[in-house]
Amino acid sequence: MEDNFAIQLFEGKKVRIVWDEEQEKYYFSVIDIVQMLTGSIDYQQARKYWKVLKGRLIKEGNEMVTNCYQLKLPAADGKMRLTDMADLQGIFPYYSIY
Repeated sequence: MEDNFAIQLFEGKKVRIVWDEEQEKYYFSVIDIVQMLTGSIDYQQARKYWKVLKGRLIKEGNEMVTNCYQLKLPAADGKMRLTDMADLQGIFPYYSIY
């Protein structure tokens, strides 16, 4: 699935996405979304924010975290690193395309 990797711009911010041909859906980097929504200046700040939030969601039993997948994507340093990814339903749980 990592072969279908792309970077998209949303309001000037980079968001890493992957297309899954089998499931016919996109997966978005959760940290990129967090960085965009929180206005974090750097990636590390967004990563820490997501780490704390993810811990809280796990304690609450929130299903959003269980619906995240880890995929290897290119990081800012050029290395392939595991990244939490979620589909559109995971990013916007009340979103429906129907």
